[in-house]
Amino acid sequence: MLGVSSMLKELLLTMRIKQWTKNLIIFFGLIFSLNLSKPSLLLTTVAAFIIFCGLSSAVYITNDLADLEQDRAHPLKRHRPLASGRLSPRTAATTALILILLTLSSAFVLDLWFGLIAAIYLGLMLGYSFVLKHLVLVDVLAIAVGFVLRAAAGAVVIHVPISPWLYVCTVLGALFLGFSKRRHELILLNNAAVNHRPILQEYSPQLLDQIITIVTASTLMAYSLYTFSAENLPKDNSMMLTIPFVLYGAFRYLYLVHIKNAGGSPEEMLLKDKPLLIDVALWLISVIVILYIVR
Repeated sequence: MLGVSSMLKELLLTMRIKQWTKNLIIFFGLIFSLNLSKPSLLLTTVAAFIIFCGLSSAVYITNDLADLEQDRAHPLKRHRPLASGRLSPRTAATTALILILLTLSSAFVLDLWFGLIAAIYLGLMLGYSFVLKHLVLVDVLAIAVGFVLRAAAGAVVIHVPISPWLYVCTVLGALFLGFSKRRHELILLNNAAVNHRPILQEYSPQLLDQIITIVTASTLMAYSLYTFSAENLPKDNSMMLTIPFVLYGAFRYLYLVHIKNAGGSPEEMLLKDKPLLIDVALWLISVIVILYIVR
């Protein structure tokens, strides 16, 4: 039987702390609405980020419970706490329920509309865990909508308008990551792919490569149009200077997916691949300089 410290360690692993980086998109509303320098709104956004981290962890635990048998057939996921048997399903389910109750109640206390978006996000992700992930193309689209809801939550909680460009760039970027992940799973598992994730039988490397090509081009075009079309950006079009960082980031990610056979865990790639991490840091610094200093 696990000790308390060992159980907490396994729970934290199941909560996937590294994947909390996905929730950083909540800060986009604060940054691009030019409110980063306002302490009250910054604190509100930090609170929203923490709530979504807890909520997404509850979803990850639930997803692992739903995929328990399939994960045991996966060469990497079989080492997860639940799949390996190091963590009991009852403990995991209890933790997920507690997280859901705490985060949803906190979300509604923070802001009514933010709470509604958090509840919709939870419903969508639970629907993904049990139904939507078994529907071809819908599985990845559901993940993309989850990212859009995160971005929308970040804008709603500080009561700023949600830019259409935020929707477009977020959904395209999420589709890029999602289809790249499906490709990684298909290549990694080969003939055993269907045993781990049945929906993979509906995909092929050729189909995914074509979809990724379309999504990559659309993402780069959408971001480029945003840099000189959005109303709240500097009128001298200086935001266009950030386009090279987005180009390099997309190309670097494609290199890692196709040459290094990575892509199964976008958050780990971001944290472990130094060129990609530096590129994202430079992009963020350039955005802040252009929006808050140069203008």
